[in-house]
Amino acid sequence: MTPEWSRPERLDAIGEGERTVAIEADADERTALARRFGVIAIDRLSARLTVRAEAGGVLVTGQVTGEVVQACSVTDERLTTAVDEPVALRFVPPAEGTDEVELSADALDTIEIEGSAIDLGEAAAETLALAIDPFPRGPNAATVLRQAGVVSEDEARPFNAFSSLKDKLAGKSGPPES
Repeated sequence: MTPEWSRPERLDAIGEGERTVAIEADADERTALARRFGVIAIDRLSARLTVRAEAGGVLVTGQVTGEVVQACSVTDERLTTAVDEPVALRFVPPAEGTDEVELSADALDTIEIEGSAIDLGEAAAETLALAIDPFPRGPNAATVLRQAGVVSEDEARPFNAFSSLKDKLAGKSGPPES
């Protein structure tokens, strides 16, 4: 399957030094990605990436920017969100064994190289997908939830209920009723 926003970078063209690659999704690519990611629209999507060969693979760093239009998860209002996400990926040859590798907290995301190229467009699209808020809320969401009787997270904390019960009991005079 060819990704909606494919920008293959041939491994034999990467060379030894760093190279900056700028890519931009066209209207058809953005429409297809919006459908794949379940959003209303992607109004703008581009990436500026630095590609560098290194021992054992290819390092890709840079930035993905764009604008995503989603529906508020509460009111269904259209919300436009700016995306400005860093990219830090290491493309590596396919693993020969199935040994599990322990990664440190600062390790880069690793993607296996398939064939003779890496796909910068798909890497940028996946970065965008991870940046999309799965439950976006617009400016009217809190009011609508409150009117529907939904309590806020602060009000829903378990010990808040005990606190209000304690306050009610403290206000009574005499022993508690049995």
